[in-house]
Amino acid sequence: MTIRPIVTVPAPVLRRKARAVTTFDKSLQVLIDDMIETMRAAPGVGLAAPQVNVSLRVIVVEYPEDEESEDAPPRLYVLVNPEIVRASQEMENGVEGCLSIPGLVGEVERHASIVVRGLSRYGQPVRWKLKGWTARIFQHEIDHLNGILFTDRATRVWKPEAAELAVEDNA
Repeated sequence: MTIRPIVTVPAPVLRRKARAVTTFDKSLQVLIDDMIETMRAAPGVGLAAPQVNVSLRVIVVEYPEDEESEDAPPRLYVLVNPEIVRASQEMENGVEGCLSIPGLVGEVERHASIVVRGLSRYGQPVRWKLKGWTARIFQHEIDHLNGILFTDRATRVWKPEAAELAVEDNA
C-alpha cells in the first residue's frame, strides 16, 4: 500500500464528475487500499478517488458506527459507484473541513439521514442506512465524485484557530 498525494484546490480533477467504475480488477483494489492508507495517514474520516487525482467513483469512509459511544471502534466503508437513493427531509447544520481544502472549515447543511447504495470493492451490491456524522461524511464524499466541494454548499466559511483545527473532522 502507498500513501498517495492528496490534491488540493484548484486541481481540475476536483471539479470534474468522476467516471463510473466498470472493471473490478487488481488496479482498483490497489487504488482502494492506497485510499484507505492515505485517509488514515492524513488523518481523515473519508476520501474520494478524485482527491488522489483519480477520476473514478470510489469513496472510503472510516467512522464509528455508534457515534454515541466514545469507545466505539471505527467502521471502514468502501463504496464503488455510490448513489444516495433516499434522504431525510430533516436537515442538520455541521462544521466540515476537507483534506483538499486545507486551512478552511465551513458550516454546511446536510440531510440528517440517507440511504446509499453502490457496490463493494469486489462488485457486490450493498445498501446502507446512515445517520448523523456518518451520513454527513458520505454526502461530503459523494459530492466530491460530482465535482462539488463543501465550500459550494457552505453558508459560512472561515479559517479556524490552530486549536480548533486540531479537533475538526477532515474528509
